[in-house]
Amino acid sequence: MAYARGKYAQAISDRSGMAFPYNEMVREWNGMFVHKSEFENKQPQLEPRPHGGDAQGLQNVRTDRTESTVAQLLPHQPFTTYASGSGIINVYAPNHGLTNGSTYRFRGAPTTAGAYGDPGSFDGIAGSNIAYASGYAITTGKYVSGSRDTDQTDNWFYFTVNTNTATAGSVKGGGFPVSVGPVTLSA
Repeated sequence: MAYARGKYAQAISDRSGMAFPYNEMVREWNGMFVHKSEFENKQPQLEPRPHGGDAQGLQNVRTDRTESTVAQLLPHQPFTTYASGSGIINVYAPNHGLTNGSTYRFRGAPTTAGAYGDPGSFDGIAGSNIAYASGYAITTGKYVSGSRDTDQTDNWFYFTVNTNTATAGSVKGGGFPVSVGPVTLSA
């Protein structure tokens, strides 16, 4: 079957409804018969290319290593005695992350002999007693008014020193640098 060339024919655009010369009309991907000035290409996102899954295995893998424990540096003058005649010492250590009931050891500055010095003495408590080799079991929170303040567990913890007691109470000390860490740590 033969069709006329449409030299003088007009066609109505499906998009705008306007009349255009028939020879200037084109068919879009969606079947609409439109003028070439109104033609719109198909959006590429309508036919996405297939995408395979990501690879799951890795070459030369190793198991996670266990990080060795390290001492945590405390701020200047971190210790505060609770009260006169008491061996309880509050320790200020912002965001310490230490575990309630675990045993930790306090240390002063490292020495050239490969060991640690003692924290500074204060309020009748010897620095050598604070640096007790077996360490102290800590309680998170601040010891206030005869009990544990659990609102301050992130920044404070306390312990009871073995032999000395405070002479005045509410005295800051310990000097700098002072660190807290595992009992088994060596310089």
